[in-house]
Amino acid sequence: MNVVECNGLVKQYGSFRALNHLSLSIKENTITGLIGRNGAGKTTLLKIIAGYWRETAGEVSVLGKRPFNNLDVSINSIFVDDMMSFTNTLTLNELLEEAGKFYPNWDKNLAFGLMDYFNFNLNHNHQSLSKGKRSTFNVIVGLSAKCPLTILDEPTTGMDTAVRKDFYRALLKDYLTSPRTILISSHHLNELEDLLEDVLLLDKGKAILHLPVDELKEYAVGLSGRPVDVLQAIENKEVLHKQNMESDNCYVVVRNNFSHNEMKRLGIGVSSVTPSDLCVYLTNQTKGGIDDVFNKH
Repeated sequence: MNVVECNGLVKQYGSFRALNHLSLSIKENTITGLIGRNGAGKTTLLKIIAGYWRETAGEVSVLGKRPFNNLDVSINSIFVDDMMSFTNTLTLNELLEEAGKFYPNWDKNLAFGLMDYFNFNLNHNHQSLSKGKRSTFNVIVGLSAKCPLTILDEPTTGMDTAVRKDFYRALLKDYLTSPRTILISSHHLNELEDLLEDVLLLDKGKAILHLPVDELKEYAVGLSGRPVDVLQAIENKEVLHKQNMESDNCYVVVRNNFSHNEMKRLGIGVSSVTPSDLCVYLTNQTKGGIDDVFNKH
């Protein structure tokens, strides 16, 4: 079963198209990482899926229903981001008690267990928290709601490295005991690799790729060696990135759909490419990198 279905999805702001005929599906009970540069359309997509924003064109289905202003979708999903706000008239303890009245699957033990672990004072209010603490509280609500669809948009904003690691571990442990569909956007793909099952890469409102993490790790390889040898080797191959082409030892990233024996015969080194680096290469404006700016001067 697919929890999310998008077909030809468009979101237009004046002359700017944030989502450009985007089609995708998200399977039930999977953790999918939504990756892309700033302005790629990640938050727009997530807010449409959550039912906050209306699409301009195309179709979107969440849990079998159109999500915009849909109460059924609201009850069975939760959207967490760094802009998530709560009333200042209730304490954190009271906010958690109220959340338990709204979300059918609310896990009170998990909520208060995490609050204790992260050293929250239950008598404080949400607005008095630091940015990192506020993000931590938000994700505690997001996890404890145990909604069939949990949407986390850059949930670790403001958290330090240690807290992010604890959050990822808590998310995975809770997911293993209570599987559900989780969408998480983040700039820290390298931290998420062991957590995710699928990766959806967006660029300029389009899906560049949507693959299981294991396949993403094998999607491309790096070739290094003398430019003359590497240029010969990459003829008729899909080139994703070039680097140091004027030096004695250049580096090129190509699609991994060929035998590596030919490379070894030519004395070319073959190396793996991390999913994080691959996503950067696939969304570069050019096939080179920042060095291209300086090479033109």
